[in-house]
Amino acid sequence: MTVLAGDWASARNVLAVRLDTLGDVLMTTPALRALKEGHPGRRLTLLTSPPGAAVARLVPEIDEVLVYEAPWLKATAPRLSSAPDFEMVRLLRERQFDAAAIFTVYSQNPLPSAMLCFLADIPLRLAHCRENPYQLLTDWVRETEPEGGIRHEVQRQLDLVAAVGATTRDERLSLSFPMEAAERVAGLLASLRLNRSRPWAVVHPGATASSRRYPPEYFAEVARLLTDQGLTLLFTGSGGERDLIEDIRAMAGGVGHSLAGQLDLAELAALISASPLLISNNTGPAHMAAALGTPVVDLYALTNPQHTPWQVSSRVLSHDVPCRWCYRSVCPEGHHLCLRGVRPEEVVAAALELLSPIALERTT
Repeated sequence: MTVLAGDWASARNVLAVRLDTLGDVLMTTPALRALKEGHPGRRLTLLTSPPGAAVARLVPEIDEVLVYEAPWLKATAPRLSSAPDFEMVRLLRERQFDAAAIFTVYSQNPLPSAMLCFLADIPLRLAHCRENPYQLLTDWVRETEPEGGIRHEVQRQLDLVAAVGATTRDERLSLSFPMEAAERVAGLLASLRLNRSRPWAVVHPGATASSRRYPPEYFAEVARLLTDQGLTLLFTGSGGERDLIEDIRAMAGGVGHSLAGQLDLAELAALISASPLLISNNTGPAHMAAALGTPVVDLYALTNPQHTPWQVSSRVLSHDVPCRWCYRSVCPEGHHLCLRGVRPEEVVAAALELLSPIALERTT
């Protein structure tokens, strides 16, 4: 059954469900903008995971963020009671949403989220779904991936909301940060005596999934070669990645500065926005750079094809392997060749290529 788009056009209080992590939320922001623009004064609430909530609070199209650790997702810690789920149903029912758009990757089943929204009495419910959802979805968009081809994650979600008449001319990712974060970063750069008229870059060597990590010794060689080219490098990461960054810097001869554990997410966004370039594994900061318009060298493990940087100057580097598109967080072959096959010299060449027009612009 498909409800006419006009029913969605009149929906003023809309719930978006994206129970994934930082990068997934960012890649959904063009679709969220399309929903927001669908009705003057529409209120948009995002139901998401704790990691997704951190970045969602920096997305201007989102009016409210609700945090939910859904038991059907692998990142959720085990629990013994269904009380949080019944509490979430109660909370959603109290909000009296007019409609819910459920965003998933194609390998996720949307029906648990649809059931949550059904139990909360949300009258319109939209999602991609492989099987017949019967009454759980009022707007069923048939799942065609991967058999019918694979789309970029951003395009997948734009296509979903377009099915109910929600479109936008601005398909860029959305991310902002407060002035206080920019001021804090400016002060930090001043304390490092960074000469911002000279080439510099941010390097983010961490990633949650081990299958998406470029080898530390390769990062070290990249850092050494770029420093020899006159670049100043700022290494970013969580407090838990401090040792990784110090190991990389030590192998590279002590180059650059470590900001591991020193920045909250808004400050990281402000730093990436100010930087001429980001060099990163395919992880959240790469999508932050895309949202902020910062060129990015993306060390792209061939775990899946849908998450390349969206609408930003970039160089996506990988080494082709027969086991590409494994969709694994841990390399099933154990060789990590899709990243280990990328030589540091290739990374340096890509970085200098992206920096050259910026450097030229700053010296003319």
